[in-house]
Amino acid sequence: MRGGEERSTGGIRKKGTGVRAWLVVKETGETEVVEAGKHAVMKRTGLPARDLRILDPLLSYPSTVLGRERAIVINLEHIKAIITAQEVLLLNSRDPSVTPFVQELQARILRHHQASTSPPDTDPIKILPLEFVALEACLEAACSVLENEAKTLEQEAHPALDKLTSKISTLNLERVRQIKSRLVAITGRVQKVRDELEHLLDDDEDMAEMYLSEKFADPDLDSSSASSINVHPPDLDHTSAPEISSDTPAAGYPLNVLARDSRGSATFSALTKHLDVEELEMLLEAYFVQIDGTLNKLSTLREYVDDTEDYINIMLDDKQNHLLQMGVMLTTATLVVSAFVVVAGIFGMNIHIELFDAEKSGMPEFLWTVGGSTAATIFLYVVAIAWCKHKRLLE
Repeated sequence: MRGGEERSTGGIRKKGTGVRAWLVVKETGETEVVEAGKHAVMKRTGLPARDLRILDPLLSYPSTVLGRERAIVINLEHIKAIITAQEVLLLNSRDPSVTPFVQELQARILRHHQASTSPPDTDPIKILPLEFVALEACLEAACSVLENEAKTLEQEAHPALDKLTSKISTLNLERVRQIKSRLVAITGRVQKVRDELEHLLDDDEDMAEMYLSEKFADPDLDSSSASSINVHPPDLDHTSAPEISSDTPAAGYPLNVLARDSRGSATFSALTKHLDVEELEMLLEAYFVQIDGTLNKLSTLREYVDDTEDYINIMLDDKQNHLLQMGVMLTTATLVVSAFVVVAGIFGMNIHIELFDAEKSGMPEFLWTVGGSTAATIFLYVVAIAWCKHKRLLE
């Protein structure tokens, strides 16, 4: 059985749980699909299992760019790749969103191969190593995706926010809420990519680890620092310690154990001395500036959303104040009308007074009574409203 396949009880072959399809882009620009398990990829790239977990589509990891002894691990947005000095392995090449990137990557590697194999000109141009060509393609694709999403969101946000300021409705509020949720999500993704690039630019030793072609061409480069470290077991004298070389284990420990850890300070210092990281630093700075511009654009949009929210809150507070003032006026009107109702109730009582006697009282007396009560009611209302304005309860 090949490629981690196993035979089921029904006689049908099926893939093992750890086998995945990897698209391999070779240094010549040719591509092939290889189905390999975790251990096969580890053996092919020299990566530990913890680095392969970063590329697991079932797990959620932030944007990451890691330089290791023999490979660079890329987890940027929709791109999950492993870059070596001779090839690029893509995990999710069947994703429709990755197809344009695969075509662009293949074209760049093909141009790189043609430039590196063509006869030198009188004025030769420095050619980037394969790993930097692939790294630049990954960074450009990730930054372009984030920039396009930010631009699309900005184009949708401004009309929605302007419409909300002109008319506050449930539909407009829901649209703005969705836009704000997308804004927060995109800002977080852009911030992670920016932080990763900033971390690489701040550490020359991490950048030195990414010079895979240099280490592949000079195997002693990665272990040069380890050759200067004397490791002895407790029972050996320092004078009798054998010299460490690329073929001789040191004090019973394999040399690759001493030099394989990409975080060793001695190995880092040796790599930094041998390699000039200015070339990679300039490449990373270009995309750091691009992703930082995208982040600034999103920050500006976030400020516009916050300003719109503040404006909406002011409008709502103003309307609430008007409603409270209307409530005060209606309550005052109810109070004075209640006084008029009291007067009408008194006259409706079944009692014998001279004013109720129809023979002695006529229409003029009735009109004077009604008119006087109405005038008194209006007077009380005006006095009450004037007192509220004097106390600044009403505008």
